[in-house]
Amino acid sequence: MNVLPEIRIELRDAEWPLTYTDHDRQIVRAIVVDDAGSFYFVRAVRDDEFGAATLIETSGGGVEPGEDLREAIRRELREELGAEVEILGKIGVVSDYYNLIHRHNINHYFLCRAKSFGSRHLTEDEMDKFHLSTLKLGYKDAAAEYERRACTPLGRLIANRELPILKRAREWMEGEL
Repeated sequence: MNVLPEIRIELRDAEWPLTYTDHDRQIVRAIVVDDAGSFYFVRAVRDDEFGAATLIETSGGGVEPGEDLREAIRRELREELGAEVEILGKIGVVSDYYNLIHRHNINHYFLCRAKSFGSRHLTEDEMDKFHLSTLKLGYKDAAAEYERRACTPLGRLIANRELPILKRAREWMEGEL
């Protein structure tokens, strides 16, 4: 597999006005692929302070105290996708802001190959508030889904963050799958 240099992307929130930022959040996220070249994402259906939206997003979440990034991504993928994975490498870091909740996100993205799938272990909020489900898509369908879901302010923030990462993952995998 061709290993590309890690990318760093800095994004600003143009959807809501910046009043202040009061915390940073370390987050791990993964582009998960299987041996057939399918990609796995989560779909969230939500209606909260960000508004009503149906979204596509990479699986992942916050890094817990004392947890390293690789431990965190393995835990998050087991919880949200029920996936055991091989970490192929780190794609890069996307720094972005959610002005509405005064947060700066430091998103660490990994490329992972799914080895197996089992039971998901979602939190109550992930089940009842965000209605998380798993999406299995090809690259073109995934890119189109991000663009289709960019019709809301939160959808645009997520698409701006994740489409460059998805593209880099595909470049990294070309010729491999």
